[in-house]
Amino acid sequence: MSGMFTDRDADEDTAEGAEAEPAREGTAPPRASGCRRSRTVLVAAAFTVVTAVAAAGALGLGGDGDEDPAAPPRAGSTVAVTRATLVERTKVDGELGYGVETPLPAKASGTVTWLPEAGTIAERGDTLLRVDDRPVVLLYGTLPMYRELGMTAGPTPPAPGTTAPTAPRGAGGKAGGTGAGAGAGGTDRGTDADTGTGTDGGTSTGTATGTGTDGGTGTGAPPPPAAPAPPQPLRGMDVLQFESNLAALGYTGFTVDEEFTSGTERAVKRWQGVLGLPETGRVGLGDVVYASGRIRLGQAGVRLGAAAGENVLGYTGTSRKVVVDASAQEASWAVRGTEVTVALPDGTPVKGRVASVGRQATAPEGGPGAVPTVPVTITLADQRALGRLESGPVSVEYAGRKREDVLAVPVAALVALAEGGHGLETEDGRFVTARTGLFADGMVEVSGPALRAGLKVRIPQ
Repeated sequence: MSGMFTDRDADEDTAEGAEAEPAREGTAPPRASGCRRSRTVLVAAAFTVVTAVAAAGALGLGGDGDEDPAAPPRAGSTVAVTRATLVERTKVDGELGYGVETPLPAKASGTVTWLPEAGTIAERGDTLLRVDDRPVVLLYGTLPMYRELGMTAGPTPPAPGTTAPTAPRGAGGKAGGTGAGAGAGGTDRGTDADTGTGTDGGTSTGTATGTGTDGGTGTGAPPPPAAPAPPQPLRGMDVLQFESNLAALGYTGFTVDEEFTSGTERAVKRWQGVLGLPETGRVGLGDVVYASGRIRLGQAGVRLGAAAGENVLGYTGTSRKVVVDASAQEASWAVRGTEVTVALPDGTPVKGRVASVGRQATAPEGGPGAVPTVPVTITLADQRALGRLESGPVSVEYAGRKREDVLAVPVAALVALAEGGHGLETEDGRFVTARTGLFADGMVEVSGPALRAGLKVRIPQ
């Protein structure tokens, strides 16, 4: 039985032989063993490449062994040292408005019966206020109203170099009459109190009523009343100023000159009729106020019903301007005519010009350490650029120190040196000393033996 060979045994032997026998040439290997072989080849190839690169680096292959590896690029940009003109600009605070109010030079006396609203613009011929219900009218001029205008009632003043006539004397003596004694039959030729001797030997004492020097014996009679002189023209520069305004208001019939004539008087009557005044032909001292042009009326200094006075009403010009309280120690920039830039509250820049500088410093309010200030008024030519803004805080920029044709670089290019001071880093990495001067508009003035125009320097980051 043990020597018998069955088909089952043959099949098992064939299977075992097939597992042990390697694959024949030309046949495909099993799938699982093929995947494992691919992974092994890839790992071996990668190891070979890395080893080759490392070996090449160790042997110095792929480059010149005498040069150092290239340094990484520096951060930052380079700029050139240039020649420029630097101007130092400074900003100060200011206030937009119409300027400081001036008291209206009204000379009318009486009770204030009407006042205008603050902010009213008045022109030539407009009523500024009413006193005792009489209008006070604005006219243009620089000479203040200092007297009443109209035809004069007295005689014509004598021409230069002549003498006025003397008053008539009384009859009967050059300077008076003779005294008469009280005694009978006595004739007295003495003065004041004297004694006369009569022809009968009597003596009497008389009191003289006058002093006679020519032997006259009578008392002079008063002269007859003189006839009133006709009105005469009033002369003066104030007349010329008033007539110029009267003509500008459209009134005619007179010559614009320095004489207030009957023609001027008739024109004044017509003007008074339009104003609702009695047509007297004379201009009272308080009827007119002169100003250099159109004015803007401010807050009234009195209430209705109060007595009129010089502080009854204030006024300013009609153009908006800026007032700066400049430090008295640093006001050298404030010279009449100096151009400045005004920044409005919304940031809009407007060109301005210094119009006036105060001559009196104002005491500071901040204590002993505060600096006195002087008012600087700046006019703005382009009023339309201000829009409807009438007041508010603004900033004023002005040019201070100025350096022309100097070497300059951006401030960001400066570096602090370890030994102190400042320097610049050149494009090739060297550091050179730089002395600084004026700082302006993000630039700085520099100087030094190694610096020149066109030198490239680095701006560090």
